[in-house]
Amino acid sequence: MTLPPAREWWSRLSPEARREVLDSASPRLEETVREEIREVTGAVVGMVEELTDDDLDYVRAHAEPDD
Repeated sequence: MTLPPAREWWSRLSPEARREVLDSASPRLEETVREEIREVTGAVVGMVEELTDDDLDYVRAHAEPDD
């Protein structure tokens, strides 16, 4: 299973899921975030998915002030 690039799903996540990603000390995604990514992309997202360095850079660069 492969996580789609963050640019495909970041803007479509709920504010709560975005906050969870930004506040995490680990690049590993929590179940609630993985489920939202599945819902918005239709991708098969595995139980153990981690953001790449590029994805982390993307989400940090595109975080809204209220995220």
